Amino acid sequence: MKIAAVSEDGVTISHHFGRAPFYVVITVEEGKVVAREKRAKLGHSHFAGGQHGEEAHEAHGADPRGHGLDAASQDRHASMVAAISDCQVLLSRGMGAGAYQSISQAGIRPMVTDIASIDAAISAYLAGKLTDHTERLH
Repeated sequence: MKIAAVSEDGVTISHHFGRAPFYVVITVEEGKVVAREKRAKLGHSHFAGGQHGEEAHEAHGADPRGHGLDAASQDRHASMVAAISDCQVLLSRGMGAGAYQSISQAGIRPMVTDIASIDAAISAYLAGKLTDHTERLH
């Protein structure tokens, strides 16, 4: 099993999926971490000219389901997720509803956690004690 976490420093899980510069990918075998690697991740800054955040909300109207649900956003999310297509789980401390949906559609289980440490979140996930805080979707 492979579990990815979005990160800015390789130690903590990023607060924002779209802005994180890379993934930390943890390989787990028989309940134990056997490998750890860092992978480049596309982010909002890679999609020049595209709107994100408040600009997108103002341009398209606030969607009560969250942002990132339009077709262009879904395409950007798919590009961001391509680097972890071999992973089964993605950990983040925050993301838009559209990103969450795109990740799920890619066959990866997104988990929005309140645990900052990648290692602690991995341990909680493996113990079956990691809560998916979907109320943190924006």
